[in-house]
Amino acid sequence: MRRRTGFTVAGAAIAAAAVGTGALVIGGGEEAGAEGGNSRLPPATAVIERTDLVQSKTVDGKIDFAERRAVKSAVEGTVTVAAKEGATLKRGDALYELNDKPVTLLYGPVPAFREMKRGDRGSDVLQLERNLSALGYGRDLYVDPRFDEATEAAVKQWQKSLNREATGKVGRGDVVFQPDQIKVVQADAALADQVGPDKPVLTVASAQPVVRALLDQGDTALTAKGTKVEVTLPSGKTETGKVLGKVAPEADPGQGASAQSGITVEVALDGGGAAVSGEDAKVTASVKFVSESRKDVLAVPVEAVVALRGEGGGYGLQIVTGDTSKMVRVETGMTADGRIEVSGAAIEAGQKVGVAKQ
Repeated sequence: MRRRTGFTVAGAAIAAAAVGTGALVIGGGEEAGAEGGNSRLPPATAVIERTDLVQSKTVDGKIDFAERRAVKSAVEGTVTVAAKEGATLKRGDALYELNDKPVTLLYGPVPAFREMKRGDRGSDVLQLERNLSALGYGRDLYVDPRFDEATEAAVKQWQKSLNREATGKVGRGDVVFQPDQIKVVQADAALADQVGPDKPVLTVASAQPVVRALLDQGDTALTAKGTKVEVTLPSGKTETGKVLGKVAPEADPGQGASAQSGITVEVALDGGGAAVSGEDAKVTASVKFVSESRKDVLAVPVEAVVALRGEGGGYGLQIVTGDTSKMVRVETGMTADGRIEVSGAAIEAGQKVGVAKQ
């Protein structure tokens, strides 16, 4: 994955400026480190500008879907209808069919870990009843953690709608609980494959589109949730977004060994699904991570900043007016793309400053 870096470290930048423009420092006596006039002109000049500074790093990315995870069958069987890659599935839809019976998607955080029948109690029963109620089954159903007669009646009604035997029990492998609607990103088991608890049947993800990007290990600060991002999509359109978080290497297909030496993050676009509508997911996107920004500040090339000598130390700019110049003390701030923020009572936008000859 190609990476393009736009970071400038402030300390290093100022140090380089001090070395590069050391000839601009005014002596070592009374004027050193203080404001003073000087008829000696610099070899070149630049203009103090009022602008926005942004520290950023740009890397390649790919359009994908968030929170990839494998779905395995809870029981052994034969796939009689395979999962449909690319399908978006909601509560009540069949993920695939096993032994000629649909495996149904229901919503909830608790996995289906047992057969559920009359007399059972637990959070999985509560979750099941919420889904039955949301799907319109069980007019007399009171949603609670108890699997009672009303729950059994609702289950039978639901089973009949699926052309399943109306046992009133929800067997292991009959349902798969997921947090919300999902996207089928890969069918891992084909028609007639034998599956079981040790083999993925399909790989799913959140229906939320994301852009995945690989950062260097040293870019940990950029992986924080909420970090601002600008994404240039394959069509050339630019969208804003934020980092959702890091992705485990095993959940990041296609990276291979490179994923072990970097950090993969998922970026959510502010425009949601509409932002990537019609985009080619096979074409690389450009992802710009913004770590810091300063709006409407005075800035000069880093080469214009001079390390002042003397007891006061600090930094200065050589202000050029006509055929004269003088050194003024300034405070420095953020650096980005070869420019550095400066402030001080004696400077303003439009003034010329000395820089080393390029």
